[in-house]
Amino acid sequence: MPGLSKDTPVPTEIKLHQVSRLLELTFNDGKHFQLPCEFLRVYSPSAEVRGHGPGQETLQTGKKNVEIKAVEAVGNYAVQLMFSDGHNTGIYSWDILYDYGVRQQEMWQDYLQRLAQAGASRE
Repeated sequence: MPGLSKDTPVPTEIKLHQVSRLLELTFNDGKHFQLPCEFLRVYSPSAEVRGHGPGQETLQTGKKNVEIKAVEAVGNYAVQLMFSDGHNTGIYSWDILYDYGVRQQEMWQDYLQRLAQAGASRE
């Protein structure tokens, strides 16, 4: 898996909170993150969302109420998330999830800004 090294923190616990729509992650370096389902959906690492290169991302809209229906292990390096809107092609490696946790605020603000510029909505 590219980017995954022996130094990449790995989750010791992954909990899906259906009601609050949060994926809670605790990593072996002590870091703890709560990532909203909507955030994980709009930043899916799938080709459908990310495109095949810089500038080819597809802005995801109307995902405010999306839920994660299932979390499936992919080897010992990632999880695949099954979303309520049918999206299930993103593979979230430990390094991606860790990076998302660290950069969540900055990434979320960027997403809201891109939505506003496009005149689009989370609803």
